[in-house]
Amino acid sequence: MADDQQFVAFRLGGEEYGVSILQIQEIKRMTDITRVPHTPDYVKGVINLRGSVLPVIDLKTRLHFASSDYTDDARIIIVRFEEYSIGMIVDAVSEVLWLPADQIEPSPDFVGELEAEYIRGVGKMDGRLIILLNMENVAAI
Repeated sequence: MADDQQFVAFRLGGEEYGVSILQIQEIKRMTDITRVPHTPDYVKGVINLRGSVLPVIDLKTRLHFASSDYTDDARIIIVRFEEYSIGMIVDAVSEVLWLPADQIEPSPDFVGELEAEYIRGVGKMDGRLIILLNMENVAAI
């Protein structure tokens, strides 16, 4: 179990993705987001999280997926880095799961160079494929 890694799995555009639970600060329901002018289209704005102003990105727009309206299942996952936190909007959070190290494959070679920088690897679990994101690169604004 020492080599197992824990991830928060979420849905995005019909696919399943995962982020290391060690990077997750919290998961929030959708809330009012204040738009900030002259920011990239994937930056939806900022929210107030217990007195801290946090940028929020739409992960579908960031990863060049077709946009769609937010449903009641949409969530904002607050991802923590060493010096800052950022919120990312996902379609739904599905579960917390453990993946053994031998069930995580490196990013496929056929993925383009730009996309590969966003993908940490692919987890295999019970016939499912979970795309594991490299949040440092995804969150870089």
